[in-house]
Amino acid sequence: MTIFVKNKHTLQIDEFKFRCSIGKKGSTFNKIEGDKKTPKGTFKIENLYFRKNRIAKPFTSLKCIEIKKNMGWCNDINFPRKYNKLIKIDKRVSHEKLTRKDHIYDLLIPIKYNYKKPIIGKGSCIFIHLTKNYKPTAGCVALKEKDFLIMLKLIKKNSIIKIF
Repeated sequence: MTIFVKNKHTLQIDEFKFRCSIGKKGSTFNKIEGDKKTPKGTFKIENLYFRKNRIAKPFTSLKCIEIKKNMGWCNDINFPRKYNKLIKIDKRVSHEKLTRKDHIYDLLIPIKYNYKKPIIGKGSCIFIHLTKNYKPTAGCVALKEKDFLIMLKLIKKNSIIKIF
């Protein structure tokens, strides 16, 4: 199953088309940390992370991981071993906090961009996450919750995302 991000407003799975938003400055093959662009290419996806205190565990074949208060995703170029990985929050390490006051990370799936052997500075924390208003993201792909839940029923562990 392939998730297609056709353009900055359209995500498609089979015949299902969903409105989405991507990086504020569009998409690129030459992603750089902090450039507000979504990486172009074909990528695997990771597990589903969810806020149990805000949303029931969704129906999906993906492995579901409950987001805890101490979970972050490292975006710190000074920590190459932790860069673009799930970490236990450490004040010395710059990171994206997964327990946010807003609801955009109540459901999230990390996109395996710059993932296996991350190149420092090529971009981190690229997720499929929630949006309320389709505002452009810092580089992620964002969907409304109802569409995200439909997507979860369609995709599998071996699904890929293709970003144009």
